[in-house]
Amino acid sequence: MGNFRSMKLFYVDSLTIALAFFLDLVIGDPKKYHPISGIGKLIQKTENFLRSIHIDGKLGGLLLFLIVCSITLFLSIFFINLLSLLSAVSKSFYFFSLVILIIVSSLFLALKGLILASSTIDRLINENKLYEARTALKALVGRDIENLTPKQIRIAVVESLSENLSDAVIAPLFYFFIGGFPFLVLYKTVNTLDSMVGYKNEKYKDFGWFSARMDDLLNFIPARITGLMIGLATLFLFGVKKAKDSFRIMLRDGRKHLSPNSGIPEAAMAGALGIRVGGPNCYHGILVEKPYIGEEKVFSDDVIKLAQKVVVLSSFLFLAIALGVRSFLW
Repeated sequence: MGNFRSMKLFYVDSLTIALAFFLDLVIGDPKKYHPISGIGKLIQKTENFLRSIHIDGKLGGLLLFLIVCSITLFLSIFFINLLSLLSAVSKSFYFFSLVILIIVSSLFLALKGLILASSTIDRLINENKLYEARTALKALVGRDIENLTPKQIRIAVVESLSENLSDAVIAPLFYFFIGGFPFLVLYKTVNTLDSMVGYKNEKYKDFGWFSARMDDLLNFIPARITGLMIGLATLFLFGVKKAKDSFRIMLRDGRKHLSPNSGIPEAAMAGALGIRVGGPNCYHGILVEKPYIGEEKVFSDDVIKLAQKVVVLSSFLFLAIALGVRSFLW
């Protein structure tokens, strides 16, 4: 884990990253005092302030992005410097600082939360509690959920699992590997900004434009890595034919999505499971025509469980490959 004197600002030991990953997988997210919640409150307060002084539109959105990212980046650097000072005191303080870093870093990953949320919806569908399943789904997707059938709910969950595999697991790990804790926090800040203001409605089409474009930029490489990991996981789980379908659909349909990134993992997952995702959906009462992604072969009621297996194995494969590449390069 390095020496017992200090911690580096933009570098985290590989074992520390792996332990943060496993801690998230075992414990998951706390119900209170989550740092992402704090970032969300900072975004909301900054937006309210900018709008209160009549700074909105694209300028307001740019300032929102710069202010929020500057604050979270400064706090993350301050946090690492504080841990570094503590770690230099003695071996005991070094291990204490390391444990704190592992715990806090794990909060910026969400593999267990993703699996738990999708499992809850799957269970509710199987118990024929469709109202409760739709209500639970609302936390994962932006579409209208009131009239969704069990099949449509399952497809929405698979879409969410695919997209969030990139946003909540692989992309955070990617930036954690290349830039340490500050890059991890910066990525999650940009991702949270996009989830809160990156809409194309009247309120946010200008104000959220910059945050949405920066999120697209930061997710460009991780989304494509995610698609590759899904195909590789499919090879181990379901065999060569399914893996070929995963890569084929990813290459064919990955760019059909309105997002330049979300369609890549969704298409890879659709090909892996032999289902069709996307298509028309209602958002705030307005029908939005989206292209279908994938080819429906045999739709299984176990599709959420199958997607979960792909998500978990993809996460482990990326962690293992990233650790291997890092050890080779350094």
